[in-house]
Amino acid sequence: MSDRFFLDTNILVYALIKSDLSKQAAAIQLITDALDSGKGLISFQVVQEFFSVAFRRFDPPLTLVEAEDFISMPLRPLLVVHSSYPLYSRALQLTHRHSLSWYDSLIVAAALEANCRVLYTEDLQHGQKFDNLRVQNPFL
Repeated sequence: MSDRFFLDTNILVYALIKSDLSKQAAAIQLITDALDSGKGLISFQVVQEFFSVAFRRFDPPLTLVEAEDFISMPLRPLLVVHSSYPLYSRALQLTHRHSLSWYDSLIVAAALEANCRVLYTEDLQHGQKFDNLRVQNPFL
């Protein structure tokens, strides 16, 4: 992968749940590529959403020790985009222009802010473009 890419929350979730082994393998490969290449990124929102799912919907829930391990590696090296006024402003514009949900707009805005070329997610339409950013569903 030669360009920067953004990982949505579902990539992190699938990496840790064993209900779909093909999705788990694809998610682990993306995270590995992100860490090895230094070109994969996430935002503050991805971390927040991941822990919300991991503490409430994982069976069994992620423990605090597991959460500490996961936030230090792999999340910490990938966490590049933080909340800011320009991020929120761009997300508002995306919500209006593309009729996206607020949370999807924040993800797209974060990927754009980080100059990513690809957004890996299953939550948006595969192949959809936002400026130079292309949505890719890695589970198709």
